[in-house]
Amino acid sequence: MLEAELEVDGVSSSISLVEVTEVVKHLRSGKAPGIDEIQPEMLKALGVEGLSWLTRLFNIVWESGTVPKEWQTGVVVPLFKKGDQRVSANYRGITLLSLPSKVYSKVLERRVRPIVEPQIEEEQCGFRPGRGTTDQLFTLARILEGAWEYAHPVYMCFVDLEKAYDRVPREKLWEVLREYGVRGSILRAIQSLYFQSESCVRVLGSQSVSFSVGAGLRQGCALSPILFVIYMDRISRRSRGGEGLQFGGLRISSLLFADDVVLMGSSACDLQHSLDRLVAECEAAGMRISTAKSEAMTLSRKPMDCLLRVGNESLAQMKEFKYLGVLFASECTMSVRLAGESEQRGRYCVRFTAQL
Repeated sequence: MLEAELEVDGVSSSISLVEVTEVVKHLRSGKAPGIDEIQPEMLKALGVEGLSWLTRLFNIVWESGTVPKEWQTGVVVPLFKKGDQRVSANYRGITLLSLPSKVYSKVLERRVRPIVEPQIEEEQCGFRPGRGTTDQLFTLARILEGAWEYAHPVYMCFVDLEKAYDRVPREKLWEVLREYGVRGSILRAIQSLYFQSESCVRVLGSQSVSFSVGAGLRQGCALSPILFVIYMDRISRRSRGGEGLQFGGLRISSLLFADDVVLMGSSACDLQHSLDRLVAECEAAGMRISTAKSEAMTLSRKPMDCLLRVGNESLAQMKEFKYLGVLFASECTMSVRLAGESEQRGRYCVRFTAQL
C-alpha cells in the first residue's frame, strides 16, 4: 500500500476526539495504574473539555513522533505462581503501563487492524475479531474425527516458542509491518512507543531503578497482540509447503492461535519437512522453538511412531496433549477432555471411539 493510499484511508490523519472518546469509554475500571499513577476512573471522569486536551496531547505525540517519558517505562510486578517462593522462575511478571499511553496505543491499533486484517491467513485465530479458541478446537477435532473414521493416521507436532513476545526483534518487526502496508505516520507512531523503552520492578511497594528493554513487544499494550499476529503470520507464510491434510476441499498443514502452533501431516516424513521449514523461518525471524516443550503425537488406529527432530534434539512422543486447554488423546481412541475450573468439579468429555 502506498503512502498516498494511507492518507486517503485516513490512517495518517490527525487523531480525532471521537476516536479518543470511544477508547476511553470502554476502559475497564479498577485496573492498576502505570508509573504515572493515572487510573482509568480519572480518564473516564473527563468531560468533553478534558478529553479534548487529551486529544491535543495525542496529536502532539502523533505529529512529533516523541512520547512522554512515562509512556516509555513499564512497571513489572512479579506474581507468584506455585512452588518455592524463593525461586524466581516460580513467578510471572505483569507489566503496568501508563494509562494514557494505552489509550493512545488502542487508537493506533484501531487504525492498524483494517490494514493488516485482510492479509492474515485463515489458519490464525489468535487476537482476531470474531475468532477464538473454539474455532481452532472445533477445526482440529473435526479433522481428527474424520481421519479416525476413515482410518487415516494424523501426525501432529505441537510447537512451543520460547518467550515468544519477548524475543521479537524490533527492527525485523518494522520490516514486516512495512511489508503488510503499515508505513508513514502510523509506523512512526508505533516506533515512538518503543524508542528508549525501559522497565522497572516493583515489589512490596519498593521500586527498582529502570533498565533498558531493547527487544520484544510491550507487555500490556493494546498494539502488541496484532503486531505479534502479523509477525507470526509472516513466519507461517514463509514456512508453508505442499504438505498437510485434505479437509473439506482444503489442504491444512497448520493451525495457529497467536504463538500456539499445531503442524499436521499425513506422514512423519511430511511433518518433519514442515517442521524443518518452520524452524528455519523462526530462526531467521529471531524466534526459538523450545525442544523441551514441543511434542509430537500420532492419532491412528494402531500404534505408530512420530520421530521428529529439531537440530540434533528429538521431540518427545506423547499419547495426549493439551491444546488451548483441551486434552487431545491418541492410540485406540480419540478423546477431547475439557478440564473444569478445578479437579473437584470434574471434567467434561466428548469421546470418539472406534474398535480395531
